[in-house]
Amino acid sequence: QVQLVESGGGLVQTGDSLRLSCAASGRTFNGYAMGWFRQAPGKEREFVAAIGWMGGDTFYADSVKGRFTISRDKGKSTVYLQMNSLKLEDTGLYYCAATRGSNWGTRYQYEHWGQGTQVTVSS
Repeated sequence: QVQLVESGGGLVQTGDSLRLSCAASGRTFNGYAMGWFRQAPGKEREFVAAIGWMGGDTFYADSVKGRFTISRDKGKSTVYLQMNSLKLEDTGLYYCAATRGSNWGTRYQYEHWGQGTQVTVSS
């Protein structure tokens, strides 16, 4: 079983930066790819970024390419999402998730989810 806890959200202005963290625990964390998703009020949960178990492969939604960077520290079982040049449309509840699947952009591939951390971008 994998437990995921997100942190680092907050209220920022457009153009600001934030770094989200996701701490994972559980014996079976090895071998999981990790992803970040977000959900705005009234909208579907959408894919943001993912990173493979070894950390060399990353995958991003077009809307965040060039602004967000996902990374992981296996030694600390932590995944990060560095978010730069934040926009109003980046507002949402950000979730960390873990998968042993290969289709990282699909939320249904992910077996484990955190509770989310709120990111609010204001003008």
